[in-house]
Amino acid sequence: MNALRAAIVHGARRTGRRGDGRRSPRAGDGYEFAQLRGYVEGDDPRRIDWSASARIGTLQTRVYLEETALVLAAFVDESASMRVGRTRRLSDAAQEALRAWFGAAEGEDRAKRLVDDRLVDGARAALHVAATEPFALMRTLELASRVLPRGASLLAITDGYDLVADDAGVLVRLGLRCDCTVLLARDPWADGLPLRGLRRVRDAETNRTRWIAFGRRARERYVRAVAAREAELTARFERAGWRVGALDESSGSASLERTFGLR
Repeated sequence: MNALRAAIVHGARRTGRRGDGRRSPRAGDGYEFAQLRGYVEGDDPRRIDWSASARIGTLQTRVYLEETALVLAAFVDESASMRVGRTRRLSDAAQEALRAWFGAAEGEDRAKRLVDDRLVDGARAALHVAATEPFALMRTLELASRVLPRGASLLAITDGYDLVADDAGVLVRLGLRCDCTVLLARDPWADGLPLRGLRRVRDAETNRTRWIAFGRRARERYVRAVAAREAELTARFERAGWRVGALDESSGSASLERTFGLR
């Protein structure tokens, strides 16, 4: 098993972070039956198939697909603000992280990507499909909460600019239903703007331009505002039970590995 997959499996099998107990694959929980095997000490008695045991003459345990395979799901923020960066675009780092995520799949693992209002199956298709509609974070989160099976491992890659008040509690519902990870795209100029004096700047999302004076105080306010925004976003996801990491433009795969404690 590759190191990233092992870390994902560990996260998917861990006890609940919000006091909800260990996820239990029972009928009706969204798990798919895979096979029967002979009972071994330590198996959950609730998974014993008594009818099959009577036919075969030895205790038989039901094995569910999610016990032997992962459902690796993901979505990527494809808004214009992800196409900025100092030395390379954040969107390039996002694609790199996505390739590493689906590249961790082995054997019977399944890959699913949320794009627009649909779910795309298969690692190859998931890597190459492109959005045809403007990205909407809350809409995508709602879709994930409806279509992903219980116990799926979900990776969200976004800058979080359109995360609004979660009145419907979708972040919490997803955090309880799936093992959720978010890579929050780090502002490329989080450590300080290189601008001085009066400059004309362009908004990445709207493409509108305006003149702004960049003095020492303005640059300091920017750094503080970026730090406060990152802290607020991190806290919102963590309160909902998500694993949170930072997407650095220099390496999407390294960002993902750091989030899972591999670096």
